[in-house]
Amino acid sequence: MLLAIDIGNTNVVLGIFKNRELIHHWRIVTKQDKTEDEYGILISSLYQSAHIEMAATTGVIISCVVPPMVRTMEGLCRKFFNLTPLLVGPGVKTGMPIRYDNPHEVGADRIVNAVAAFERYRHSVVVVDFGTATTFDYVSPQGEYMGGAIAPGIGISSEALFKMASKLPRIELIKPETIIGKNTISSLQAGIVYGYIAMVDGIVNKIKREVKTDPRIIATGGMAGFIAEGSQTIEEVDNLLTLEGLWIIYEKNAIPNKEHAG
Repeated sequence: MLLAIDIGNTNVVLGIFKNRELIHHWRIVTKQDKTEDEYGILISSLYQSAHIEMAATTGVIISCVVPPMVRTMEGLCRKFFNLTPLLVGPGVKTGMPIRYDNPHEVGADRIVNAVAAFERYRHSVVVVDFGTATTFDYVSPQGEYMGGAIAPGIGISSEALFKMASKLPRIELIKPETIIGKNTISSLQAGIVYGYIAMVDGIVNKIKREVKTDPRIIATGGMAGFIAEGSQTIEEVDNLLTLEGLWIIYEKNAIPNKEHAG
């Protein structure tokens, strides 16, 4: 079995694959100050809840955009699984040419998402990932990662507004029935939610006009379903896209991964 781990700024998403099938997945909060033992105990409890033996794990692959977490997770894998994880980054085979000025600058999660989306469609595609930041990544019809755009996520955008405007209350992010709010809360909801949807559709449409390839539009990430409900451009939502991409990249590398304790 393969354990796939995607470490983001807000959440860590874990998935277990058996015979190419994702059989379990979990989302936990990213805590940079947790030790490898604390994460190991937490992951061990998740395995127990799924009635899976940790010893049945034969490989681990990690994508990470939080550099301080890399050493912690590598240590966890060696201590609790007796495995050296495959870390997505320079030197790892993805099967996808990176047409970026400096390929090393591209976040691992963006490449993993692009690989998964192109593998699914075999067509030009834009992946919109709703995380701490919202990223837009374009893959050409030839399967090349061409680049994209990065915008603040809806959560940190709204948090900045509440922090800087002291009279505005923090609100629940729900879509109001109308764009014209009749009170402060509904006005904030209308501006934040509909404004964000308009931003997403605006960037996607601008990408489509620029590339002239009629790409498929797929969304992933914690807020993907919520934003997609009001979006005119998002065609599919897959919150497990990154895990799928990690499995694909692991298979492409196909390296022996077992360490023997000395």
